[in-house]
Amino acid sequence: MGPIIAIVILLVIVLLIVVSCIKIVPQAHAVVVERLGGYLDTWSVGLHFKVPFIDRIAKRVNLKEQVVDFPPQPVITKDNVTMQIDTVVYFQITDPKLFAYGVENPIMAIENLTATTLRNIIGDLELDSARNHSRKMQQQHWSLPLKSRYRSWLRSQIRSTIKPAGSDPPRAPFH
Repeated sequence: MGPIIAIVILLVIVLLIVVSCIKIVPQAHAVVVERLGGYLDTWSVGLHFKVPFIDRIAKRVNLKEQVVDFPPQPVITKDNVTMQIDTVVYFQITDPKLFAYGVENPIMAIENLTATTLRNIIGDLELDSARNHSRKMQQQHWSLPLKSRYRSWLRSQIRSTIKPAGSDPPRAPFH
């Protein structure tokens, strides 16, 4: 009786390990897989199997368009007037591997890149020009001029307005 119980327990453990290695990747997602700590593959939609104890899922990546509303940023115009600019960024991950390994905190990188770009644009304008430019930007979406290291894994557009904080974000640009 004792050996039968041991065999049953062993079979249950093996079955649990095998089942835990079956992974299903849903639509609009990707999974970055590592083997022994190094990049192995990027799984797209479907059923996948990983090697127990050797492979691990390093990052699950959402490939859908995402919207981030950043807090208002102070910017200084050419005529030294400080104003608040509210920014909404629409972005979509295009390369999960580079997203996982390219930068430590991608959302913070996008926020800083957006803030720097807007400060440069508004800094070249006087107050009245900045307000007129903001009205034009509300009517159209514009692409974030990405540095080459971001361009490979990210597609981004921003809407920026000079407005009070707490307003509704503009509608999504990628439709």
